[in-house]
Amino acid sequence: MSRAPFLPMLRELARCFQSFEACSAAQIREFGLTPAQFDILATLGDTPGMAPKELGEKTLITKGTLTGVVDRMAAKGLVRRSPSPQDGRSQIVRLTRRGETLFDKAFPAHLAHLGRALASLTAEDLSRIETAMRTLRMALDAVGAKR
Repeated sequence: MSRAPFLPMLRELARCFQSFEACSAAQIREFGLTPAQFDILATLGDTPGMAPKELGEKTLITKGTLTGVVDRMAAKGLVRRSPSPQDGRSQIVRLTRRGETLFDKAFPAHLAHLGRALASLTAEDLSRIETAMRTLRMALDAVGAKR
């Protein structure tokens, strides 16, 4: 049986994701957050808030996990839930003042951290990598859409 020619690419993709997660999570923990909490903080930052469904779509956190993460962030005083003005059955998740203050501190610090980690890459490198990842995502999305 011959090896699938895409296996080395898949291994490298997985290793790249693991390296990114390790690099990112270490810095995020300095703010007392988990990666999922930071994802929600970053997504809600500079917004008037959003419904949990939209928040889940933008963060790619599953509904069951999202509820627990939002609950823990609410317990820390970082987010609050309020009734949606458009639909009384729905809620809007918003950052509290404390959450906004943490966003204003953590988000720029995290971008700077990632900037230092990626500083050896040129603008051309970044563009080429982005294009390759987009091409890969589109190929995977095309198969996923057929199911």
